[in-house]
Amino acid sequence: MATQTKKAPGRPKKVQPEPEKLQQFEGTSIRNSAPDTPLKKKFIKRKEKVNQNKEYEIVKGGGVAFMLPQKGVTVYDEAKNTVREIRYCPNEPSVWSDEQGDRATRQSVIFREGRLFAPKDKPNLREFLDLHPGNVANGGKTFREVNKKKDAEKELKREFLQNDAIAMVRDRDIQDLLPIALFFNIDINTSVSDIRYNLLQIAKKKPAEFIESFDSPQVTVRSAIVQAKDYQIINMKDDGVYWFDTNSLIVSVPVGQDPMDVMVRFCLTERGSSVVFDLERRLVSLS
Repeated sequence: MATQTKKAPGRPKKVQPEPEKLQQFEGTSIRNSAPDTPLKKKFIKRKEKVNQNKEYEIVKGGGVAFMLPQKGVTVYDEAKNTVREIRYCPNEPSVWSDEQGDRATRQSVIFREGRLFAPKDKPNLREFLDLHPGNVANGGKTFREVNKKKDAEKELKREFLQNDAIAMVRDRDIQDLLPIALFFNIDINTSVSDIRYNLLQIAKKKPAEFIESFDSPQVTVRSAIVQAKDYQIINMKDDGVYWFDTNSLIVSVPVGQDPMDVMVRFCLTERGSSVVFDLERRLVSLS
């Protein structure tokens, strides 16, 4: 009987690998996973603290201790349409002297190191300070309420305004800055770096005025007048502004006034618009 030889097992069949899964792990990308889901923005709860106490400060000076005058202090009461006297008596519910008892005892109101704290459990002290004619809020010049939130908002606004002005000095083309430089009496016949530096100082000191100057018609007019004066197109004298070539009067200058200011005001009028046009035409011909 013939014997059959067994075939050696062949190579195992190739198994198609499973599609790779999409994952993101330390920069390694693996396909076929669930699509990435965007992370939710973390929400942080906050509760703004409201300071129920009031603080007041002396506007100028005050020294170690300053006693606020109380004798004969009168204010206008709008509710009763009359002038009434106020005084601080801790044991009285009212600061109006005509509403206080016969045994009302007045207490001194003293600022120490220029400051005075009025807690919420002393409403009559706070009312007395709020009504006092020495309060800046009432037109006085002695003391004012310290509003830290308001002061912070004011300072924040000033800082942002200053940053915007500084950015304009940095980003604007020098040709856009030259009229501004002339308006602020900066010598434009220096290096670009010097012009930007001088404008930077103005932007820091007067940010609002500096930003507004870019949209001011006075800037354009004044720069044209300054250049016309430098190139001897016009001649400025104490009694008037004249055309340099013909010596004919453009506008007369009243005694004691600045010829430049008078010329700028004149050029901004309807009558002076033709003069501005002529100045700009002559300046273009020189360039």
